[in-house]
Amino acid sequence: MKFGLGLYKSLLTRNNYRFARQAGCTHIIAHLANYYASDIVPTTNGIQNYGISVSNQEEWSYENLLALRKEMEQEGLTLHGIENFSPSDWYDILLDGPAKHVQMENLKQIIRNVGKAGIPVFGYNFSIAGVWGHTQRPVARGGASTACFDYADGGASFPIPAGQVWNMTYATNTTGGILAPVTSEQLWERLAWFLNELIPVAEEAGVKLAAHPDDPPMTTIRGHARLVHQIPDYQKLINLNPSPSNCLEFCMGSIQEMSEGDVYQAINTYAPQNRLGYVHFRNVRGKVPSYQETFIDDGDIDMIHALRLLRDNGYDGVIIPDHTPLMTCDAPWHAGMAFALGYMHAAFKTITEEKR
Repeated sequence: MKFGLGLYKSLLTRNNYRFARQAGCTHIIAHLANYYASDIVPTTNGIQNYGISVSNQEEWSYENLLALRKEMEQEGLTLHGIENFSPSDWYDILLDGPAKHVQMENLKQIIRNVGKAGIPVFGYNFSIAGVWGHTQRPVARGGASTACFDYADGGASFPIPAGQVWNMTYATNTTGGILAPVTSEQLWERLAWFLNELIPVAEEAGVKLAAHPDDPPMTTIRGHARLVHQIPDYQKLINLNPSPSNCLEFCMGSIQEMSEGDVYQAINTYAPQNRLGYVHFRNVRGKVPSYQETFIDDGDIDMIHALRLLRDNGYDGVIIPDHTPLMTCDAPWHAGMAFALGYMHAAFKTITEEKR
């Protein structure tokens, strides 16, 4: 298995590439989705903020993607994947709106550019409400700040204003009002169209599309249906299109948070199918409707056992910590990631020596 780090756009710097190598990483998952937050509007209970999604085609150009890959290679890293489209580039695909065909042609070109640049995986989350309803609280071990979800907080029920998807505003010239709720049937139909349009292009480009499960994995959030909120939903997604390019962004935390089953069951089901584009290796305590993220060694998942299952099921791909509690120091994110990566290396060494 190969260890990596996920870096948001603001973290794509040479110093962070060097930090990743110093922590033993060989691969990077990069976020390039464009948004700015100069007009942040807090919710009444502080659960979530809005950003403004902006389209920047230069960001997705072959030349830019190739330059990003080469910059990482200069620091001894491989750019394994890109995670997430910008909401402004595919909102009508999610909403089945009038611009969906034009937006799909744009996504096809993005995937062609990604493949041409030698990047093998593109992760996405087919969701209207997106990641929503979490709070940051000092409840991880030692009072570290971490992401928590509790449906009783009420944030999950806030309606979505017109002109927004994925918690971001893509249009400011709307007449106001609320986005009409989308049913499960409608969302699955839209996903099937998305996959059937984009996967042939991904196959030709040599790119795997990797679907993230819902976070939080509730049946509905903000009045809108969710897709992958139970472990069998991943199989339903795979069955929509049998192509090897139809893969999973296997987020262990989100899967463990699901109300039924556990991450071990999911590994044993999907790793043998060779469907894991990459793995988010993080730990949690609790399940929906109430859970919190924990340090990698302090949650409900036996992470060493999970690594063994990945090994025994033939997975040899990229694993990243995704995110982790923030440690109390001058570099909270870096310290949390260094702790997680150190644990991962030690755990992998342990299970590797077991096989000798």
